[in-house]
Amino acid sequence: MAPSLPTSILLLLAVAFTVAAATSTSPTAPEDSIRVVSAEKRIDLTGPIVKVYLTLKVHNPATGSDALHVLIAFTPLEAQHLSIVKATRAEGKRNKKVYVPLPVEPVNLAANAPDGARLYSVSLSAPLRPSETTTMEVFYVLTHSLEPFPAEITQSESQLVYYRDSAVLLSPYHVLEQVTYVKMPSNRVESFTRVDPTARSGPEVKYGMYKDQLPYTYSPILLHHENNHPFAVVEELVRKVEISHWGNVQVTEQYKLKHGGARHKGVFSRLEYQSRQSISGASSFKNLLARLPPRVHSVYYRDEIGNISSSNLRTDSHKSELEFEPRYPLFGGWHCTFTIGYGMPLQDFLFESEDGRRFANLTFGCPLLNTVVDDLTIKIVLPEGSKSPQAVVPFLTEQHLETSYSYLDVVGRTTVVLKKKNVVGEHNVPFQVYYEFNPVFMLAEPLMLISAALLFFVACIAYLHMDLSIGKSQAS
Repeated sequence: MAPSLPTSILLLLAVAFTVAAATSTSPTAPEDSIRVVSAEKRIDLTGPIVKVYLTLKVHNPATGSDALHVLIAFTPLEAQHLSIVKATRAEGKRNKKVYVPLPVEPVNLAANAPDGARLYSVSLSAPLRPSETTTMEVFYVLTHSLEPFPAEITQSESQLVYYRDSAVLLSPYHVLEQVTYVKMPSNRVESFTRVDPTARSGPEVKYGMYKDQLPYTYSPILLHHENNHPFAVVEELVRKVEISHWGNVQVTEQYKLKHGGARHKGVFSRLEYQSRQSISGASSFKNLLARLPPRVHSVYYRDEIGNISSSNLRTDSHKSELEFEPRYPLFGGWHCTFTIGYGMPLQDFLFESEDGRRFANLTFGCPLLNTVVDDLTIKIVLPEGSKSPQAVVPFLTEQHLETSYSYLDVVGRTTVVLKKKNVVGEHNVPFQVYYEFNPVFMLAEPLMLISAALLFFVACIAYLHMDLSIGKSQAS
């Protein structure tokens, strides 16, 4: 028996609703027609931080529409350790080729991606027309991705680590051909996963060429190799920048540092460490290098005990480098705390914008080289009387305002607080803090000092002219 007309209409509506829902939840819409013609992935494991370089040749078929975005995918574990993502697009001909920076932002379609993959959207500077091809360079950094194994080593043992990744590129698009290179710091490679074709040449392992990979293809690999680079991890860094319109910028940095590599076990021998430094404690570190702004002055380095004299400062017109040693060498799992302070000339960092506001041009990140900062807090203390502060940072940070008090303050100083987690050297970029300031407030503290001095002298004069002696009363 044929279905009635109302029943047929209901069935058609149900099918249409199902198709529309499936289309709206597609994680790659509307750029699902894009194809990755070739992909080259280079993984740098030569340091304590994993750096990955992607070269993608993307093609938009003739049957597709204009593509405004290109999606890149990460596993949930990679997304957890992802510190920064950058992308550029090659424009121009071979002799005049330039790479234009592209904005990268996470998208909300990750819930629909297979296996919980996290998607990031790269916004193209110009639409990718049908039948057009473009080349993109993607760079990202992973922290805490090298797992020490064994987890504990003695003073004389080398540090071995695990690294997990995929032999093929995890992508929401069809990848026609791809190759992956993994470079390790030394020739000592204990083991690595083979996914044919696989080839090794010294410290480098090549995976591929792989062809015609479907979207979201993942082929896990595990590499076990030697890495004796110090795993310097700043668990917490609090930087306080005090701006004074009287000509100085004072910076105070408080560090909680640890060695994040394989934990040290057994007894530490200072004699063995000093006599056999190339073998004993190969993964430890006893000195650090901080790259400070040029023309710094009044530099100090101290800890809870007091001033530490084992430091060396080199300055010139372009940069300043502070090389210093903790009180003891750091092995895996060991901690230390210290403070670095210095002053900077105000004219090098404070400027006036076209709208009349003042702005301080400072540097984000951590001055220590080859370190990871788990929790970074920057406090910019503005002069008393500053209004309408605004921080302009080229990436996402937590921001809020608070009030700080110092000597001779009446209403307190407005303080801009910036917070960010998982910070690496690529975050060391300039940022600006804009604010309004009335120069009349500069007279507040001098007037307070002058008034206090005048009151003191008036009190002294009054005291000297007062007769407080007790005289005898005369008889009537």
